[in-house]
Amino acid sequence: MSLRERRLVRRLKERDEDAFREMVRTYQTQVYNLVFRMLGNREEAEDLSQEVFVTVFKSIESFRGDSKFSTWLYRITANHCKNRFKYLARRRFHAAAPLDDLTERDAAGRDGGPAMALQARISEPDKLLEAKRLEDAIQRAIADLEEDHRLLIVLRDVQGLSYNEISDITSLAEGTVKSRLHRARMALKDKLKKHI
Repeated sequence: MSLRERRLVRRLKERDEDAFREMVRTYQTQVYNLVFRMLGNREEAEDLSQEVFVTVFKSIESFRGDSKFSTWLYRITANHCKNRFKYLARRRFHAAAPLDDLTERDAAGRDGGPAMALQARISEPDKLLEAKRLEDAIQRAIADLEEDHRLLIVLRDVQGLSYNEISDITSLAEGTVKSRLHRARMALKDKLKKHI
């Protein structure tokens, strides 16, 4: 854990409200992107992201420092997503977010990393349109994946986390993460064929 994370955790444990605001500022994009990619609905992602931060603040005493703070935060986020899936499934909710309304914030990965919106890197209008169609197809294909496969794809290929971090978040052995991620990518490839 970095010195900055240790200080933040200490301040959170002291119930420092400024530390809470700093945590939200620092991690809101990553948490929102993970939730949005998992649920595929903007309103649900906004609500659940807020719930995640409240949960973290309330349960900070249980953080032992065995992993990075961000890893612990992702684990809480992933668990909230799983719980929300169950809740929404009981209510027959369909994650039909209007993909035309995707913003760059929705499409960007950690620090604008590997999942940076395709449009941001393409300048010609016809290529821009094609990139938007591809991005929409990818999001629909991700949304069609089983929950566990979707989580692995989002953590690794969208958020850009390491296998070790994903292992800590999911409580799976690193080798298991790699093999399941491979299967998830194959499933995504099959789903993508249907959406293109």
